[in-house]
Amino acid sequence: MAGLTIRPMTPDDVPEAERVSDEGFFELDTRMQRISGPAPERRSDQHRAVWIERTLHLVGTDPGGCWVAEDETGMVGMATSYRRETLWCLATYAVLPGRQGQGIGKPLLAAAMNHGRACTRGMLSSSSDSKAVRVYRQAGFDLHPQMYLTGTIDRSTLPVVEKVREGSASDIDLMDSLDRGARGAGHGPDHELMLRTWRLLVSDTTTGSGYAYLNERGQLALLAASNRRTATRLLWAALADGPADVTVSHVTGANQWVLDVGFAARLELHQEGYLGLRGMKPPAPYVHNGALL
Repeated sequence: MAGLTIRPMTPDDVPEAERVSDEGFFELDTRMQRISGPAPERRSDQHRAVWIERTLHLVGTDPGGCWVAEDETGMVGMATSYRRETLWCLATYAVLPGRQGQGIGKPLLAAAMNHGRACTRGMLSSSSDSKAVRVYRQAGFDLHPQMYLTGTIDRSTLPVVEKVREGSASDIDLMDSLDRGARGAGHGPDHELMLRTWRLLVSDTTTGSGYAYLNERGQLALLAASNRRTATRLLWAALADGPADVTVSHVTGANQWVLDVGFAARLELHQEGYLGLRGMKPPAPYVHNGALL
């Protein structure tokens, strides 16, 4: 496309990249809204601050994986990605509404994917947008449908949960080991970011280990465990400590234990989006994060 520039993202670009991302995803949510679903909303100030902190983190750890597209009108697209050991992950990828289908997205994604050219594995979490999933499939990603559970928890169903404690930075080695078992690579420096931003729960016993992060809304953000029993214990702990109205997102078919917990808590099941994987099977027992995967 004439006049289009694809260049590395800088820290000064991050607030504008947040705006482009917010506009892109708000338009997508509006277009894909379920008739029975809640009305789409812009990011809250709190969510915007978390997004900016995460993106600044990725620009710092992976400057070669974070890119912007701009023309004479300003920034029209952005993408952030990162490498963790032998795993490449796409964190965020957006083009402004009204500018899609104009040759912006393809070179932008190509620049981000070039950052992972030496990686043997790849992960991304996609919306249900048909154009996006076609691009990811053409890029070599297998698409695994994602489900989510939502509703008001029936508190009478909550079991007594034991052997779960508050986590800390001293648990990073344990968590990286669990990450490698589930997805083939640790989160590394991302744990430092998540510890600053979210609450960490850990279960570490002779029969199994696992961890779960609760995000700024008190919802499950990421969970990894060595076995289903430990994963189930952590999910119940997350639901017990979270808000009454809850959503458990990014559930794949490889993690049926999440459905067992959700149905027991009287939550409703829906399908939305895809986990894109290259060179790997769906992680389990594991609930991935949409950006930090």
